[in-house]
Amino acid sequence: MSECTHECSSCGESCSDRQGPQSLLKEPNPNSRIGKVYGVVSGKGGVGKSMVTSQLAVLMKRRGYKVGILDADVTGPSIPKAFGLHERATGSEDGMLPVESKTGIQVISTNLLLEHETDPVIWRGPIISGVVQQFWTDVIWDVDYLFVDMPPGTGDVSLAVFQSIPLDGIIIVASPQELVSMVVEKAVRMAEMMEIPILGLVENMSYITCPGCGEKVYLFGEGKSEEAASRHGLKLLAKMPIDPSLAQLTDAGKIEDFQGDWLAPAADAAEGK
Repeated sequence: MSECTHECSSCGESCSDRQGPQSLLKEPNPNSRIGKVYGVVSGKGGVGKSMVTSQLAVLMKRRGYKVGILDADVTGPSIPKAFGLHERATGSEDGMLPVESKTGIQVISTNLLLEHETDPVIWRGPIISGVVQQFWTDVIWDVDYLFVDMPPGTGDVSLAVFQSIPLDGIIIVASPQELVSMVVEKAVRMAEMMEIPILGLVENMSYITCPGCGEKVYLFGEGKSEEAASRHGLKLLAKMPIDPSLAQLTDAGKIEDFQGDWLAPAADAAEGK
């Protein structure tokens, strides 16, 4: 038997290092303190995943926890905009430091690394996946809860997050349109294949509230997400409305000022209640 070079990909020997699948999980920065880590995912874009991530982070901060957001939606980062963050992230020889929002929520995103925040990110998949992993391995986090705003779909970056970051669970965000069942099923199956627990489902853009009488109007029909959740044995954690004030707060970078308790059950699930 030749001397081991620890390069298994080019070795034909059978040894203890080659028994069973090798974990691809990455260690966080040694200076980090990280509690629970939850991914916020969607099977398609445009369903308000980043809005749910932002509001969850704000709710947990209001409950007295230290909270962070790892923006893994590298090519479509919207988290800094929602929190009004425009300065660039800094660092030292120990690692990169996340930027803190007005209320102290820690955020890292590609927009906080670019010279101009409107510059497009024209990178290939492996580079994007590597950047997301560095947000975990190189950034110095000090949080009780870290929410990972995932890119939409089930592509390279989502796979990289599932494989490299030890998620304690995921929350699936969906809209009530006809395709929601298929979209939810894709996200559920990916989580099951990666053996990641699912906290539940959040239906966004569920209804509008009449400003005159307060009645809820379900523009896309009612019950589709409940059916999807029931079919997969998931909890329907919340139904979020279409609320113009949320869009205004996001555009103004003041999402931390939102009022509403739609996501309280999701925050309870994150706490383990």
